[in-house]
Amino acid sequence: MSDLIVHGGKPLAGTITPSGNKNSVLPIFCATLLTDEPVTLKNIPDITDLDKLVAFARHQGSHIEWDRAAGVMRLDHSGFKRKLVDDELPQDMRSTVLLYPALLHRLKKISVPSNAKGCSLGVREIDPHLEILRALGAAIDAGDPLVISLPRGFTGARHWLDYMSVTVTENFAMAAALARGRSTLINAASEPHVQDLCAALAAMGAKIEGLGTSRLEITGVKKLHGATITIGTDYHEVVTFLALGAITGGEVRVKKSLPQHFDLITRAFQKLGVTVEHDGTTAVVHRNQKLAIEPAFTPNLLPKIEAAPWPYFSVDLLPLMIALSTRATGTIHFWNKVYENGFSWMPELAKFGAHVVVLDPHRIVVFGDRPLRPAVVDSPYVIRAAVALTMVAAAIPGRSVVRNAEIIKRAHPRFVENLRSLGAELEWK
Repeated sequence: MSDLIVHGGKPLAGTITPSGNKNSVLPIFCATLLTDEPVTLKNIPDITDLDKLVAFARHQGSHIEWDRAAGVMRLDHSGFKRKLVDDELPQDMRSTVLLYPALLHRLKKISVPSNAKGCSLGVREIDPHLEILRALGAAIDAGDPLVISLPRGFTGARHWLDYMSVTVTENFAMAAALARGRSTLINAASEPHVQDLCAALAAMGAKIEGLGTSRLEITGVKKLHGATITIGTDYHEVVTFLALGAITGGEVRVKKSLPQHFDLITRAFQKLGVTVEHDGTTAVVHRNQKLAIEPAFTPNLLPKIEAAPWPYFSVDLLPLMIALSTRATGTIHFWNKVYENGFSWMPELAKFGAHVVVLDPHRIVVFGDRPLRPAVVDSPYVIRAAVALTMVAAAIPGRSVVRNAEIIKRAHPRFVENLRSLGAELEWK
């Protein structure tokens, strides 16, 4: 069931409660491996990447109870074996790299393939991860596989990232939490899911300063303890359903919307003629938004939405704004400052009739409000691109097919069910 059949053209309306954040739960799960004491995780999303991590930990001897209906997971890693059972880490997902600090802490040596995997957005090197681990006391033996060893435990260090990498920052936080002495990371990533991981580590006893900033200061402790941790709301999912309401002309309300993270997101919506309101912690897009691109004040300059590491507008949300812009009157420039293949799916968007000019691998111009038609499109192996193509299909009367859309389940376990609750007509095939 990898293809999504969408019968579009109907305004979506209703209320959604979003899932827990995929980008939070994966590093937090890996962080639980840093302690032998029981940990309880709440608001767990039922996603395939987490399935792989759970299977790996159970195979290694961890005791894990997962109540999927309640979204609660209870973990006890005290039985985790001191040697990899199959000499192999979980494959086919980028988040495997987040296991390195905990496995080095437990096993003292791991072998990893030199070609880390993930999605199709572009090359995601492991060098920054190795640099941070080496700075904190690990030894690297180059080759294929790479051998990483930690003979004397993690040691505090100061490190300055050349790029605000989310997963490198998360690996730093996990390793530094148990390092001897004080560690400093400059140019740290500060996305909401990085903040969630740091808050989880703090709940387990880590001493972390600078939460939500680009400078993290961590004083290592001898051991971490158990805790009960609630996974934060997936703000990507909040934006997804607000955008679906706007593009179809319906009224959608999303609970637990994290308004403290929404300033720049709200401004991006405004640039496309969409007003997002907050009623407490519920975000609302009212029906029949004007969908008109705001002109720039600077003469002869296109309005622009640019995406880069947080606190910039999130690059993962850019495809949703691109989809929305195809229905908006006017012309707008999008700039992806992160991924070199972030716009590889533009030919699929054009199959709907969208007018998009690709300027270079990082920039495009969308000419909005062109006549759109149903189409059969092929999603790349990029979660948000698959969602964006589904958004456009939902806005067009008639039957469209988004092939290879199953990747959506990696981040949104109840995507189809939630859309149906809003009145959408779609099904897996």
